[in-house]
Amino acid sequence: MAFFDELKGKAEGLKDKAATVAEDGAEKLRGAVGGVGGFVDEKTGGRYSEQVEHLQESAHHLLDKAAGNDSNPPT
Repeated sequence: MAFFDELKGKAEGLKDKAATVAEDGAEKLRGAVGGVGGFVDEKTGGRYSEQVEHLQESAHHLLDKAAGNDSNPPT
């Protein structure tokens, strides 16, 4: 059973590390999401702006969730 306890401990450590990386990179990713949305709007002449906005909100929600700040889920 000690082997499984060790694996469980390592998994918890990896989970914590992933959360830290996600939190640290969240702002950079938010900027990238905004930039991609602006690029798509520009290239499509704004025809899909509602869909782009919804996808950006969903991406921001996922970033918040990954960083542990899941206070405002998308509708």
